[in-house]
Amino acid sequence: MDPKSKRNFILLGHAQSGKTTLAESLLYYCKATTRKGKVEDGTTVSDYSFDEIERKNSINLSLLSCEYQGHRIQIVDTPGYADFGGEVISGLRAVDSAIIVVDAASSVQVGTERAWQLLEEANLPCMIFINKADKEGVAINILLGDLKSSLSKNCVIIESLEDPLLMEAIAESDDSLLEKYLAVLRLSVDEIKRGLAQAVIKRKLFPVVVGSALSDKGIKDFLDDILQYLPNPMERSPLIAVDPLKENEKKEVLLKEDAPFSAFVFKNISDSYVGQLSLLRVFSGTIASNTGFYNVNKKTKERIGQIHVLQGKEQRNLDLASCGDIIALTKLKDTGVSDSLSGDKEQFLFNPLIFPEAAISASVKPKTREDEEKISDALHKLVLEDQTFKFTHNPQTKELIISGLGDLHLATMVGRLKKRFNVSVELGTPKVSYKETITKGAKVQGKFKRQSGGRGQYGDCWIEVSPLPRGKGLEFVDKIFGGAIPRNFIPSVEKGVRQASLEGAVAGYPIEDIRVTLVDGSYHEVDSSDMAFQIAGAMALRKAVIGAGPVLLEPIMDVEVSIPEEFLGAISGDINSRRGRIMGMEVKGKEQIVKAQVPLSELFKYANDLRSITGGRGMYIMHFSHYEEVPHKVSSPIITHYQSTKKQEE
Repeated sequence: MDPKSKRNFILLGHAQSGKTTLAESLLYYCKATTRKGKVEDGTTVSDYSFDEIERKNSINLSLLSCEYQGHRIQIVDTPGYADFGGEVISGLRAVDSAIIVVDAASSVQVGTERAWQLLEEANLPCMIFINKADKEGVAINILLGDLKSSLSKNCVIIESLEDPLLMEAIAESDDSLLEKYLAVLRLSVDEIKRGLAQAVIKRKLFPVVVGSALSDKGIKDFLDDILQYLPNPMERSPLIAVDPLKENEKKEVLLKEDAPFSAFVFKNISDSYVGQLSLLRVFSGTIASNTGFYNVNKKTKERIGQIHVLQGKEQRNLDLASCGDIIALTKLKDTGVSDSLSGDKEQFLFNPLIFPEAAISASVKPKTREDEEKISDALHKLVLEDQTFKFTHNPQTKELIISGLGDLHLATMVGRLKKRFNVSVELGTPKVSYKETITKGAKVQGKFKRQSGGRGQYGDCWIEVSPLPRGKGLEFVDKIFGGAIPRNFIPSVEKGVRQASLEGAVAGYPIEDIRVTLVDGSYHEVDSSDMAFQIAGAMALRKAVIGAGPVLLEPIMDVEVSIPEEFLGAISGDINSRRGRIMGMEVKGKEQIVKAQVPLSELFKYANDLRSITGGRGMYIMHFSHYEEVPHKVSSPIITHYQSTKKQEE
């Protein structure tokens, strides 16, 4: 199909605004489906996974397609909950334009604002569909005012092309049209249509359409507007790539069917029948089934089989894909999300997708030995599908940690572990990776002596300990002279010291930022051994730490909180209540950015608390900064609990 006859767009908006229902209405009107599915019945084309049907809301990005008046329309339906925002970020790379769906009864909500922000960053043209407009009491003029004040003053409602207010807005978007309008105070219908289309492509105007997806009101006019005003794949804003063959020189991609092939992988889907599906957007050129491409990121050639177009979970075969198509390929060996594809002679490297960092973590414990054996493989598969979901193994706490964008996100992933992989887990709050250190020097003896008939065990060492600056770890210094300890036993003392440092002295956490100096000792010609001096070294370190003003250290995180200005006071107070320090503030667009340093132990549930305080309008990112001494009132219960538990075990 000629790229001029293609349209593709992403559906965005707050949860429950009716995006999936609108997609159903479009498919049904275009006769792409024989019946109109319902979200509450679990019969929609796009919400086909078990968890979407169960929860009655979108969780995954879904691809849909239909044909209308000789045009192929491809739709990317996305979830509205912030916990699944990674799906939106992926979908934005696949399309040339967007439609924001607004619930007429609720007006502009948090999800609407977030969608608008993402569109501004992506620089994509946009139309707005006011859904559920047939509800009683809906005032369109008030809604339009909300859109203008919350999103853009350039939102214009399309009710009649003869509307003087609409005509004036279109004229102001183009100098030549403005000149004519000022001369005769009127534009022709063709001029209005062409002018509005160009204004939409340049993001100078954002058409607003009114209708109801549930009752199909306004759907025909909406489809006509999509064809008339949204860009075809060759009309999108210029696409810039890097040329690896020319020292990463930037170049513009020719958005044409007869240009060199270029494409981008924006999403992976795991299919129970065919395995992994790689979703990609073709930006230029063509690709045929049973051919291949060059993976610019991996520097490898890859063969492909059949090309597919997705209709929800259904796969339809396609012999040839070209500029503007959103397609799926199966069983690719080396290709993953964010990979750029092209021919090997003319290469295009696109910017990778940037996903938000995990905002919440939980420890997972498999319930059975069988679950333990299967969990790693299952988690790997989930990570391949969802780039915002992560899992790590903490070697210090020996916990398996999963991380995501919110409670709902983690709950969904745990549900998939159970339903798809038959792995049951228990969730918990992760343990904090505390460390132990000292605040002053000490000199102690570690002596291990045992007689049990026959050859005994004897190891004796004197060590001095002193504090080191943060982040220096453990330093072992040998100052033995005169043969007080034979040279072959000194590594044994060091081994014992380092082993004991991993096990801690007061609370069971690793001992760091300490210099251990071996200064003296004694040995027995018969009974001394490597093991005896290891035990002596371990005994000496534990004894020295206890006598050298031991303290706990905790990880401190650099936190950046993005909030509307009205929540500044509440967020500042909340950070202080978490033992945090505000390091600075700055303005970014309409948002206030609060920069702070906060102990990790105070942040495990922060994503939920921030959402509650700001009504879902706040977001944050965090990175590890450094370790800092834990206040006594916080460390005392930790040490007491460890010591009492240790006594019970003994």
